[in-house]
Amino acid sequence: MKKLPYRARTTTGDSFDIDFPLHGETLDAVRVGQLLSAVLDAIDKDIALAGETSNGDVLQAVAMAMAIRARMIHAPRTALETLSMQLLQTALAAAAEAARNTPQVGHA
Repeated sequence: MKKLPYRARTTTGDSFDIDFPLHGETLDAVRVGQLLSAVLDAIDKDIALAGETSNGDVLQAVAMAMAIRARMIHAPRTALETLSMQLLQTALAAAAEAARNTPQVGHA
């Protein structure tokens, strides 16, 4: 199974090295990574401009965006729901396995 290695960084400086398993029908892993970065960058930029936003609100908006993108596809509802849930569960499992890398504070 192909994987997408991805380093996610938080605003506090923590990072996660995640190996996302890719769906068997993924056409362009590089493009998947680019889109992922674009989505995360857009969220960070919006929060920087609008101010503090709860994590729950961010997750809810991302879930709604996924639902809308799935709805745009011409396919049976059950197929779209199954695929969306599988992709989300796979991504959540990969992210859960990633260790949190916290920046080391220098010693004087």
